[in-house]
Amino acid sequence: MIGMTANDICVAAGSDHPRPDGQDRYTISEVAAFTGLRAHTLRWYEQIGLMPQVERSHSGQRLFGNRDLDWLDFVRRLRLTGMPVADMVRFAELVLEGEATYDERRDILERTRQEVLTRIAELQDTVAVLDAKIDFYAGAHRAPEGA
Repeated sequence: MIGMTANDICVAAGSDHPRPDGQDRYTISEVAAFTGLRAHTLRWYEQIGLMPQVERSHSGQRLFGNRDLDWLDFVRRLRLTGMPVADMVRFAELVLEGEATYDERRDILERTRQEVLTRIAELQDTVAVLDAKIDFYAGAHRAPEGA
């Protein structure tokens, strides 16, 4: 994603997807294979501003770089948090605006982090309820009838 600084923390976490060594230009079909996203989704991300400034070849073919793959990995993680697409687009806009937006970007991520932690706590409570029910049914199966 053009416009991000080399040390932008949002893309420094690395990728779960393998990439060819020494390559930094990928077609949309290659990016789809690396990320598991459909080409249609990648085009939509570009259309809504979530993938702004995708480079084009002289023939108009989209060319993605390693920074774009890093960005897509970050977007995937934001999606896992449940962040609304509009907020992800706003975050992308802030990245393009530069360092002056660090505080606003941090605020968005801190708010999202807190929402994730709340959901984790809710899920842990839910697991505890499930464990209690599982234990109950396991014990009920072993108990003699009428006991």
